[in-house]
Amino acid sequence: MVREISAGGVVICRKDGEWWMAAIELPVEPAAAVPKDTDAEEGVAASPRKRAVRPKSKSVLCLPKGLVDPGEKALDAALREVREETGITAVPITKLADIKYVYVRTWADHERVFKIVSFYLLRYESGRIDEISHEMRIEVARAKWVRLEEAPKLLAYRGEKQMASKALDYVRMHADL
Repeated sequence: MVREISAGGVVICRKDGEWWMAAIELPVEPAAAVPKDTDAEEGVAASPRKRAVRPKSKSVLCLPKGLVDPGEKALDAALREVREETGITAVPITKLADIKYVYVRTWADHERVFKIVSFYLLRYESGRIDEISHEMRIEVARAKWVRLEEAPKLLAYRGEKQMASKALDYVRMHADL
């Protein structure tokens, strides 16, 4: 079985007494144009360096994440993916957890893939959300801030909902953040 290692971040920012989280919306296309080949958890299709996000027929909100490059540490990949997909930089607070699942690569070799995604809780440092490169718009329609309290209900994927809930629990238990 093939293994894939990815990393992502739950980036939080406190504004006006509330915690906010950075999220990305995947590109939207008419339902007829959406290909069937996809990773069930991430909804992605193949591309040269990493897989591009499969266009959706309706708005899908998720966390910034992507493949860990050879020789790269998971935390560094998470920070890079956050920067590339949201336009902001962040600093690590703690590792939240790993999500593990199996999917079948239907777009290529039909190989079963064991996927691990390491998620980190990160704190906003600088940058402007949604200031991303034109090339990244293939993967990200837009990046935006959402209330952390609402994030578990807004995110599309079960594992990512769990990560937002863990982040919310963490900030509630660490009032000194």
